[in-house]
Amino acid sequence: MNSATAVPDKKPVRGTRTLAKRVREALLSLGGEAHRGLVIESVARKLGHDARQIPEDLAAALICSFEDNWRDERRRAAYGFHLPFGEGSHRWGVVRAPAWH
Repeated sequence: MNSATAVPDKKPVRGTRTLAKRVREALLSLGGEAHRGLVIESVARKLGHDARQIPEDLAAALICSFEDNWRDERRRAAYGFHLPFGEGSHRWGVVRAPAWH
């Protein structure tokens, strides 16, 4: 196998519902919004990783989970994800459930 080709056994990065839920929980614990780097560190710590050495595939999957759900109107409403400073921003937010629930 040529070294310029893809790494064997390397799966493409994908977001998951579980990771999206973890992102939501982290955002809520951080007050509803935070820089995505802080959110990734928070989730990584809860998963038992050293925040100084977060696996690249985990960080990429978390970013993918947020972005995939943010871009889909129905899922965005379900998770409450939003970008407080607009598209392209690395500050993530989550809308809290209404107090009357």
